[in-house]
Amino acid sequence: MRLPLLALLARGPAHGYELKQDLEQLLGSAYPQPNVGQIYVTLGRLEKTGLIEGEDVAQSSRPNKKVYHLTDAGREALRAWYEETADEPRVRDEFFMKLALAPQTGLADQIALINTQRRQYLNTMRQLSKLAAAEDRDNRISHLLIEGAMLHLQADLDWLERCQEELEELE
Repeated sequence: MRLPLLALLARGPAHGYELKQDLEQLLGSAYPQPNVGQIYVTLGRLEKTGLIEGEDVAQSSRPNKKVYHLTDAGREALRAWYEETADEPRVRDEFFMKLALAPQTGLADQIALINTQRRQYLNTMRQLSKLAAAEDRDNRISHLLIEGAMLHLQADLDWLERCQEELEELE
């Protein structure tokens, strides 16, 4: 949550609730909705580390609100984030550990594990399809997020098929 908040503040000052709404509007319903409490805790931490500064702004009929802006250090941290590449492919995969260890324990059948995981992926794919149909057509970022998740799921489904083929050959 740290770096996405810095990215939103790069375009100009904002308060926590505004940042929450901006994230929700940008990412749509496919992305887990941020908790406003988490946002304010993160803003407090960012302020303590000098990446943002907050300023109390008086409001006539409501309590003061704190508006945050990016510092030079925050802008530099954001630049560094954009220059980093994303994590490498998953090598530490919990499902694969279950699959690899199942024969040694005798507590689970590998093909049954694959079928259970396949059902989960297909259910998730259906849910994402429904989200895509319900999402605002103009929110291209949200649609890209959903499409990316579906492409990852399809790759995972293909990999499960490959695992099953290999395991059935061993039998």
